Amino acid sequence: MKALSFKQPWAWLMCKGYKDIENRDWATRFRGRIYVHASKSKTDMDKETLAFILKRLTNRQAAELMLVYAQLTFGAIIGELDITGCMDLHPSPWFLGKYGFTVSNPVLYDKPIPCRGMLSFFEPCGGLMGNKNRRERWN
Repeated sequence: MKALSFKQPWAWLMCKGYKDIENRDWATRFRGRIYVHASKSKTDMDKETLAFILKRLTNRQAAELMLVYAQLTFGAIIGELDITGCMDLHPSPWFLGKYGFTVSNPVLYDKPIPCRGMLSFFEPCGGLMGNKNRRERWN
């Protein structure tokens, strides 16, 4: 299975099912299940980004994000999801274009799997097979 890297907190938001589209500067024809890799880069969220996120979350979701924010995982596979399409226009409040990868069936793993990320889709590090028991569904 392929993987795709996301910065935090976007990776967590995707795996929780709170964010329904991933914005990219490039299009893809890929459809299917992928691992969600939380990149190792740690950048502080500026006020504008935080406001953008909080505006799109319910109060409960926002409170949950604030509780876990300091403990977010970096440099690991944290879950998986399905890429169902690639759009250049979409009604989601998360869509910022140029392209948006629509997603479904997100899963956040109970235990992240340390792994080095790469740009674009990539084959993740070994040892990921058989980890279905390490995940928790969030529907």
